[in-house]
Amino acid sequence: MPGLLAQLWGLVLPVGCAGCGTPDESWCASCAQQLIRAPQRCEHRAGRLDLLDGCAPPPVWCATSFTGPVRPAVSAWKDGGRADLQPVFARALAAVVGDPEVTRFVSGSDRLLVVGVPTSGAARRRRGGDPVGELAGAVAAHLRTGGVDARRVAALRRGRDVDSTTLGARARGRRMRVEARPAARRLLGGARVLLVDDVLTTGATVAACRRALEEEGAHLVAGVVLASTPRPGEVVDTGAGRTPGGWSAGPRDVSVESWSRSHPG
Repeated sequence: MPGLLAQLWGLVLPVGCAGCGTPDESWCASCAQQLIRAPQRCEHRAGRLDLLDGCAPPPVWCATSFTGPVRPAVSAWKDGGRADLQPVFARALAAVVGDPEVTRFVSGSDRLLVVGVPTSGAARRRRGGDPVGELAGAVAAHLRTGGVDARRVAALRRGRDVDSTTLGARARGRRMRVEARPAARRLLGGARVLLVDDVLTTGATVAACRRALEEEGAHLVAGVVLASTPRPGEVVDTGAGRTPGGWSAGPRDVSVESWSRSHPG
């Protein structure tokens, strides 16, 4: 049941918690704990963020790690018609940009452009909209309530990619093309930009967006994402409890290889 019809059906009759399947709950209290945490810096997890141009990658904050119930929930939200999760994730990102450290970093005298990572036309039609773009709008609105002059701008678009459905994440990242929308180019010159995405995996998507923004004279000051994929062997938070080295992994944490193949960012 693709596109808008699936989203409407999900609003009317959720089949259960998108994270764990608990009946009659769209997003249960246990899974919600995954998003009620202090934002984490996560650019160190994404090796392809570095453009190898001598400049350090921009800081990126995430609400949580892409583990446990967050993984199926994000997939259900983007491709399973679960539009009922949109406000849940919007609140999570609002909390990220509302954190004092993040707010201080993105504040400034000049207007901040909030840009969602672009999706392809085919994906937009399949999903019946642009969920990441809607998250960018929620982020901009929350920043304005905190006194930041922020405006959401659909500044980027996906270029015509080479067919790469059979390629791995690294090869897909090399073939990814992002460019500025012609109508947005006049806004980007000299602008400060906050980039918004759902999941940070290899960093290839953010790097492509950064390159496109810088070509128009914009400065990518930071990125915010719902979740980021841990590095191999990293101990992360799945709600099972803290350990001295971080957070213990739960039984639902499996390899992110399959996600990375289809989501190179």
